[in-house]
Amino acid sequence: MKTDIGGSKCGQYQGRRQSLIEDARKEKEMLGSSSVGTLENQDSLVFEEDQERKTTLNLVFTFGKDTKTGFSRTVKIFETFAAQIQHIESRPARSSKSTDDLEFFVKCEIHNSDISALLNALKKVADEVSTVKEEKVPWFPKKIRDLDKCHHLISKYEPDLDQGHPGYTDLEYRKRRNIITELAFNYKQGDPLPRVEYTAQETATWREVYRKLSSLYPNHACKQYLDAFQQLEKYCGYREDSIPQLKDVSQFLKERTGFQLRPAAGLLTARDFLASLAFRVFQSTQYIRHHSSPMHSPEPDCCHELLGHFPMLADKEFAQFSQEIGLASLGASDADIEKLATLYWFTIEFGLCKQNGSIKAYGAGLLSSYGELMYALSNNPEYRPFDPEMTAVQPYQDQTFQPIYFVSENFDAAISQLRQYTLKIKRPFSVHYDPFTCSIEVLDSPPKIKNALDHMKEELRNLCFALERAFL
Repeated sequence: MKTDIGGSKCGQYQGRRQSLIEDARKEKEMLGSSSVGTLENQDSLVFEEDQERKTTLNLVFTFGKDTKTGFSRTVKIFETFAAQIQHIESRPARSSKSTDDLEFFVKCEIHNSDISALLNALKKVADEVSTVKEEKVPWFPKKIRDLDKCHHLISKYEPDLDQGHPGYTDLEYRKRRNIITELAFNYKQGDPLPRVEYTAQETATWREVYRKLSSLYPNHACKQYLDAFQQLEKYCGYREDSIPQLKDVSQFLKERTGFQLRPAAGLLTARDFLASLAFRVFQSTQYIRHHSSPMHSPEPDCCHELLGHFPMLADKEFAQFSQEIGLASLGASDADIEKLATLYWFTIEFGLCKQNGSIKAYGAGLLSSYGELMYALSNNPEYRPFDPEMTAVQPYQDQTFQPIYFVSENFDAAISQLRQYTLKIKRPFSVHYDPFTCSIEVLDSPPKIKNALDHMKEELRNLCFALERAFL
C-alpha cells in the first residue's frame, strides 16, 4: 500500500520500507498492461467492467444515392438487434469532396454475440461501414460502496512470511496480527469501524514511539501538523497511555476535511489505494509493530498512520492535495499510476515545505520516523523545488534515507502544480467528485460537462450573494 515508517539504516532506527511505487510496479507485472491508448473519438470510451455481456459499439457509415431510405433501413436493423442507441449524428463525409455527402456516426450498446450479424446486416444497406476503435479503460470505483471491490491485496501483512520480521518467531504476536487483519477483511462500506482493544504490551510500544516522536514535532513539523496534532490530543485520545481508535479519528477528520478512514488488511495495489483517496477515504492498518523493535517496522502500522498521516489529513489544503492525486489515478494507465505513486511518495510520504524562512516536514514517512526526520532536516540531503514533472520520474530510495527531498512553497501552489500536471495525463475523460452522493461522475460527453458546470455556476452565484451581503 504505502511506505513504512521505521526510519533508516542508521543505528537503532533502521527500517525496511515498502513503497507505493514498488506496489505499482508489482501490480503491472501481475496484472499486465491495461493502459489507455489514444482515442480516435471521445465517444469510443469503453470501461473494462462492461465487456462481459455487452459492448459499446461505435460505427461510421455512408450511403449511396438515397440517404433517406438507407438511413431508415439502418434504424430498423438497430431495432431488430435490440441495440440501444446512445448517440447519433451526421457530418460531412470525409471521403467525399462534396459537402452534400454525409456520413453517420452511431454509438450503441449491443450484446457481444450480435455484433457480427449487425455489421453484416448494415453492410447490405450502407456503404463503407467501419467501427471506431474502442479504448478499454481500467475499471475504477464510481460510488463509495465500490471501495469494497478495491480489496485486491498484493499480499497480506504477515510476519510469518518474512524471516527478517521482528515478530517472525513470536507465535502470539502473529496470532494477534491475524485477529486484527481479519477485522479489516470482513469490513464493508457502512459498517461501524472495528474497535481494537489493545493490550498492555501494545500500548507500551505505542508509548515509546509517541514520546520519542512527539518531542521532535515542535521544531520539525509544519504548522498545519502541529495545529491538528493538538486537536487530536484534545478530541481523539492522542496520549502516551492509549492508542487512538480509527472510529474516533475518522469522525474527527470527516468533520474537518471530509476524509474518513477504512481498515486495511494488507498490501493494496497502488491503483486501489489511490482510488480510495479520490473519495477522501484513507485505507489504514490497525495493528502495531513488534514490541522488540519499537522504532522499526517493515510495513505500515498504526503508529505510522496515527502519527504520520492523520494529523495532515485534518488540514483542508492537504486533504485537497491528497484527493487530487486520487482523482488523477482513476482510469489512468499503468505508467501514469506509477508516476502518481512516485508523486505520492515524495509528497504525502516524504514531503517538505517552506514556512517562515525554514524547511518543515509534512510527509508521513518523515513525521513517523525519528531517524529520517532528523536526517531530512539536516544539511546532508539535497533539496529541490517541487515540480510534478520532475518529481514523478525521480528514482526513489526505500532501503535507506532519501538522497533528495522536494520542497513545496505551500500547499496552494502544490495543488495548482499538480492540477496542471494531471491535465497532461492521457485519459479520454475527466472526472468530478460529488460530495453529496460520495460518487464519481465520468465527464465524457458535452451534456455531462454542462451539467457539472451548471452546478458550479450555482455555487459561485451563492458565493457572490454572500460576498455582497458581507459588504452591506
